[in-house]
Amino acid sequence: MSDIYGTLNVASRALLAQQKAISVTGHNIANANTPGFSRQRVNMETNEPLSFYPGQMGTGVRPVSVQRVYDQFIGVQVNHENQSMGRWSAQKGALERIEMILDESTGYGLNQRMSEFWNSWEDISNNPGSPTERVVMLNKAELMLGEFHKIYQDIEHVQKEIDISISGTMEDINFTAQEIAVLNDKISQTETGGQDANDYRDKRDLLLKELSSMIDITTFENEKGMVTALVGRGRPLVENIFSWNLSAQTGTSEHKDVVWQDNNGNSAIITQDISGGKLKGWIETRDVKIPEYLNSLDILADSMINEVNNLHEAGLDLNGIAGESFFTGSSASDIAINTSIVDDVNLVAAASAGEGVPGGNGNAIDMANLKNRMTMSDGHASFNDYYNSLVSDIGSNVKQASINVKHETEMLTHLENYRESISGVSLDEEMVNLVKFQHAYDASAKLISTIDELLTTLINMV
Repeated sequence: MSDIYGTLNVASRALLAQQKAISVTGHNIANANTPGFSRQRVNMETNEPLSFYPGQMGTGVRPVSVQRVYDQFIGVQVNHENQSMGRWSAQKGALERIEMILDESTGYGLNQRMSEFWNSWEDISNNPGSPTERVVMLNKAELMLGEFHKIYQDIEHVQKEIDISISGTMEDINFTAQEIAVLNDKISQTETGGQDANDYRDKRDLLLKELSSMIDITTFENEKGMVTALVGRGRPLVENIFSWNLSAQTGTSEHKDVVWQDNNGNSAIITQDISGGKLKGWIETRDVKIPEYLNSLDILADSMINEVNNLHEAGLDLNGIAGESFFTGSSASDIAINTSIVDDVNLVAAASAGEGVPGGNGNAIDMANLKNRMTMSDGHASFNDYYNSLVSDIGSNVKQASINVKHETEMLTHLENYRESISGVSLDEEMVNLVKFQHAYDASAKLISTIDELLTTLINMV
């Protein structure tokens, strides 16, 4: 209609449209500091015009949608970098703990204990007949072995704590997957009914981001707006309104494996298929890095056992009898001093074969010289050099993890800033919009008031 009532209809529609725009602007302002919120805007278009002579007459405005300002490609990139960030951050934390276990800065580390052990043999060579130096040497040996055991046990303890972290993360992953499935249902129902599920989508994207920090996921969205999240070579974690569970089960290595389970009771171990997130960082540290460190300690202890025992068995004790094995065991976890020698320090073989006792000291000198002999790494390193290389290797791994964390932090910061430039709420911009919509609302109200005056005048003329 092009009459006065048609104009009133145009004004009322304009009033309602501007009111909705003001409400959306207020929603943006209220969520300016809400994590994961994407700003929204009301899309408006003109109503269908009416044909009149001499031309068409407009019928006003209508709001057609509340659009979520969002770049899906940026969201995928953020999740991808978040997977890498989770991996390196978890690995960095675990490796830093191991680095602290092998800390040599206090002066009481294994390096120092080994040096004291070799030096105590030098003291015996200066006074081979004295029991005091022998007792001191055994004490130094006990301290060294205690450090071997402590380091080994502490590193194994880190492995066990990683297992605990993996188990706890399984619960977080399952809970997050269930929440995503619930939001899938809400989004589908809302959008099928012709509404915009903007806030639900923001919540779901935030959950997907959290999920990507724990485990690597591949996601895609179907025509109903539901997201599917896949893990471990294409196994579904979330699909439509359903979610699957991950569990931590003790495997053949006596550590926790990540197991995917379906609703029919079938399961599959996906530990080796995980390539990102905190789980990857912890699994890689637990199954690759830590076994390498423990193996290096075992090699060091085993070599020390063999070298010391070979020398000790070739020497003579204070009774003029060939020495027994000085050490027992074969690794850093079970290396120990022969109890016979602990009970009788006279069994310490300080003299070389052919020397008189108690004055012989050739074997004690040879034992002290083991400190600098190239017995490790195919004759290219001493005991201390080999251990220093292990400490250096751990430090290098920590440094590399730190570099990767720094890189991923910078990448995430860049992407988050770029996302904010697109989806973030600018209070200045929203205030400008608020003033614009307020004036349009006032003008619409003024138009209604004017029409009311016209109608009053018209009625009074009758």
